Amino acid sequence: MASNVRTPAVAGQFYPARPETLLQEIRQYTTPVKEKQRAFGCVVPHAGYMYSGPVAGAVYSFLELPKKFIILCPNHTGMGAPLAIMSEGAWKTPLGDAQIDTSLAELLKSHFPLLSVDAIAHSREHALEVQIPFLQALTQNMSFVPITVGTSRLDVLQALGKVIADAIGEIDEPVLVIASSDMNHYESDSVTRVKDWKAIGRVLALDPVGLHEIVQREHISMCGYGPAVAMLSAAKRLGATRAELVKYATSGDVSGERDQVVGYAGIAVL
Repeated sequence: MASNVRTPAVAGQFYPARPETLLQEIRQYTTPVKEKQRAFGCVVPHAGYMYSGPVAGAVYSFLELPKKFIILCPNHTGMGAPLAIMSEGAWKTPLGDAQIDTSLAELLKSHFPLLSVDAIAHSREHALEVQIPFLQALTQNMSFVPITVGTSRLDVLQALGKVIADAIGEIDEPVLVIASSDMNHYESDSVTRVKDWKAIGRVLALDPVGLHEIVQREHISMCGYGPAVAMLSAAKRLGATRAELVKYATSGDVSGERDQVVGYAGIAVL
């Protein structure tokens, strides 16, 4: 048993707490794809499964999933260090314990002193947790490195991306970099779609600097744009040449409420 086990913070809220129900729900959101794509990174939403599950499931169905993942998420709680990593132990979900990839985490830490070992930043954060059951259900013996990103500084985000790419380049196994992010929040469906497509366009253009600029200039409340900037920076350094929008939706597509919605984009960086 891992000495340091993070217990679920949002099981039974964002996704089912019963293993059988959780697996059944994930199966509803994932469909077999004949020719899966090998990707360097992706953007995946992180709301309650009933809202963002179809978009997340579409991305994970589309990709050839490796056994190793680096998962970047925003820090919604404001707790802990600006760049917080956990480098040992496991995260418990209803589907079992997902192991932290200690060797990869140590490699990242050794190259980037701004990464702080800080379990507090992760303790109540939902954005990373909700990705793990999908990965557990769709892969075997997965391991991951969790990083919360609580800074919007472009130079730091780009440096993090460089370090991630260099670390992946040093190991012999494929690693998928996941940027956990919802898109624009709590504006009308029509306004949200316009804003979201501006941000999506920068991701599809593999333009991390442009994404950073347009989110701030257009006041797009994309909570995980920092993780997305870092992921894009890493993917470009690793050789990414294109990106593909796998699925887009808003919460209004589920609730029918169009006055205040949240946008969800699933994007593969290939």
